[in-house]
Amino acid sequence: MVDITLTVNGQTVIRSVKPNTLMTDFLREDLRLTGTHVGCDTSQCGACSIHVNGALVKACTLFVVEADGAEVATIEGQANADGSLNAIQQAFQDHHGLQCGFCTPGMIMATAALLKETPKPTEAEVRHYLEGNICRCTGYHNIVKAILAASGQDVSAVAAE
Repeated sequence: MVDITLTVNGQTVIRSVKPNTLMTDFLREDLRLTGTHVGCDTSQCGACSIHVNGALVKACTLFVVEADGAEVATIEGQANADGSLNAIQQAFQDHHGLQCGFCTPGMIMATAALLKETPKPTEAEVRHYLEGNICRCTGYHNIVKAILAASGQDVSAVAAE
């Protein structure tokens, strides 16, 4: 067992873990933060996307011991302080950027990373950035529209597909 200390969504977490414990398992099983979804376990789908020290990371590719001392943000930490949806979450709701919702936490975490890097992305930039996140329901159009809206851009002229 290895002792680790993390800050997860602003809360200090101290645990003893097996060295081969994946971050997805730690978040879901140890911390009961089940919003980080496990879709493929091969880093292909992006459903497990989180932020580690501000960088977008697929949690299924990270051993929790590798993040010792890090700041980790999950979908559960994305809401506003009062519990209301943040701008990205609200845009996904307003623009129907989800259907079954399985990919949504990863999409929102990817969106937060994108908008941090590129506050006003083009549609092409959004589509390129999301290449590591798979949605099997939506066809991506409304996800892209939601991301553009979350960046403060006018999407009234964006036609539905």
